[in-house]
Amino acid sequence: MTQDITTRILHADRLAAVEHGAVLKPLHIATAYGYATAEELTAVFQGQRSGHIYGRQGNPTTAALETKISLMEDAVGTVCFATGMAAICSSLLALLKKGDHVVASRFLFGNTASWMNTLTQLGCEVSLVDATDAANVAAALRPQTRMVFVETIANPRTQVADLAGIGTLCAEHGLLYVVDSTMTTPHLFQPKSVGASLVVHSLSKSICGHGNALGGSVSDTGRFDWDRYPNLLPAYRKGPATGWGLLQIRKKGLRDIGATLSAEHGHRIAAGAETLALRMDRACANTLALAQWLEAQPLVARVHYPGLASHPQHARSRALFRNFGALLSFESVPGIDPFEVLNALQLVIKASHLGDNRTLALPVARTIFWEMGAEQRASMEIADSLIRVSVGIEARDDLLADFAQAFSRLSVKRPA
Repeated sequence: MTQDITTRILHADRLAAVEHGAVLKPLHIATAYGYATAEELTAVFQGQRSGHIYGRQGNPTTAALETKISLMEDAVGTVCFATGMAAICSSLLALLKKGDHVVASRFLFGNTASWMNTLTQLGCEVSLVDATDAANVAAALRPQTRMVFVETIANPRTQVADLAGIGTLCAEHGLLYVVDSTMTTPHLFQPKSVGASLVVHSLSKSICGHGNALGGSVSDTGRFDWDRYPNLLPAYRKGPATGWGLLQIRKKGLRDIGATLSAEHGHRIAAGAETLALRMDRACANTLALAQWLEAQPLVARVHYPGLASHPQHARSRALFRNFGALLSFESVPGIDPFEVLNALQLVIKASHLGDNRTLALPVARTIFWEMGAEQRASMEIADSLIRVSVGIEARDDLLADFAQAFSRLSVKRPA
């Protein structure tokens, strides 16, 4: 019987024979795991049988979460980390080596862009391109190219990568295709459908949803032939090739770097994931309503949201995604201080998080992208007046009323 993904997630733990008949995997906080014989311990250590070795490499609670993420992404396996950035950094360190070349979107989230810069200091080369057109990715390829890294919807300007075109390109060239799908979540889009090799999530965001846990994940879709990847160590080329990439990520990434997802946070994320579809449907509806309202305001110069017909990648988004996400950004007309806009909001929280049940907003250029400087912000099409809004699940009328009262108090300051 075919079941909806929400139904499968809700019953995933119970169907895996949870201890004492619990319907949700309980919280396991043990660091060490003992075995009756040295032979059993050795078999687990060498991967000849399943089991847990040491808490740094995971525990039964986070393993249950990994199973849920794999279900959500229709993946062959998942490795969880302490944060989304830990998932990205650990995985790329595990899979790349000095001299390798990576092509990435130039619209990457600030911390990810910063990490790409760090990679160049470690001996890898990175080309940042406009990933909304696969032709730009193709033009940047080299014989040393190992990986293409993009996001589904860029944070904060909401550019949508040419996901299908890049997937075709990566398949033709045998390249590892890594897609950060945090902004879309598995409810709106499965990157496997466009040929993604690995799918990254910041679990701290919409999958958790409640702003009470940090976590990240990397899932293997099963679409990549790891037998063709030159950077895998001989120790991990055992058994079916399908599992080689994740095994190296777990060992050389999670184990060696130690960015372990805590059992408590894994437990919270797993519970939050059960209501992802319900929350995302509500948040997406709120976001579209707010985007349409903002677009009609005379004090707003531009609204960036894939759900609007004015968005450059609206048609692509409609074709690929179940809905358009819960993040938008907008620019005010000259003479409107974004601080004044934000300070006039009463319901909306001034905060740097996103994917929360509550609506959050911030001034982009002076917070999460200030470190880049004006020149790089301009290359990423980030205006000084840009305000990012992560829309939550409040009642739509309450949310719109808050923006209406805030805009009613604004005044245009003309230059002297």
